[in-house]
Amino acid sequence: MKTFEYLRPTSLKEALDMLKNHDGNVSILNGGTDLIVRMREGHSSPEVVMDIKKIPGLDQIQVDEDRITIGATVLLNDLGLNEVIKTRYPYLAQAALSVGSKQVRNRATCIGNICNASPLADTATPLLALNADVHIYGEEGIKTVPLKDFFVFVRKTILKPTEIVTGISFKQDPEALGIFTKMSRRKEVDLSTVCSTVMRSGTEYRISCGAVAPTPVRLSKTEAFLSGKTLTGEVIEEACKLAEGEVTPISDIRASEAYRREMVGVMLRHALSEWL
Repeated sequence: MKTFEYLRPTSLKEALDMLKNHDGNVSILNGGTDLIVRMREGHSSPEVVMDIKKIPGLDQIQVDEDRITIGATVLLNDLGLNEVIKTRYPYLAQAALSVGSKQVRNRATCIGNICNASPLADTATPLLALNADVHIYGEEGIKTVPLKDFFVFVRKTILKPTEIVTGISFKQDPEALGIFTKMSRRKEVDLSTVCSTVMRSGTEYRISCGAVAPTPVRLSKTEAFLSGKTLTGEVIEEACKLAEGEVTPISDIRASEAYRREMVGVMLRHALSEWL
């Protein structure tokens, strides 16, 4: 690992000043479970690393009457074990607790999982299904961007060099039911071969998938087809065919393109069948 300058701001304003002073050429350290590994393996060699864990307020899960906000430094274990999340949004808790080992989750954060912009980010699919918004702090203050617009490509987001994600939030929906599914080569401590969240709220359906496109994606055509329909075996089969056609997976060491495409249909079929 190459030598680097280490910064540790204690406020968002100080963090922004540091980013500007270094012309944005700074790697942000949150949990560090991805950045440090990439640095050790030589895939990343930042000259400056900025640790944001000491910025007050970013480690909170804020539950308001109509909205839940997850701060940037909230650990995955804390998210997955939070009583409100476990009770009202168990599929988000399940996704958080599916990442790595307990030791990793005691360092890794939900926002880090999102900002890495990996196609197979486990927490991305429930948050996409919840229509989550990303909150970004920069020179113009705080701005809010829908999560579906935050991802650009593999490991690329819309974040500018002088911007910091402060948290992610979603509107509370008492009617929301969701099912998170993760398929991997090992039961524990493995990356997703395919992951998905299927959510139902009234007669509306939201379907998101990971590891089947350059970014985590919503399956809008399949959602539109299901909207307002009464679930039957025939409707479910048609939805599964649509879903398999909406994704653009690749073949790699974990699975073939054909396998991933078929698994999208399998996961959707299993989820929808729970609500027959």
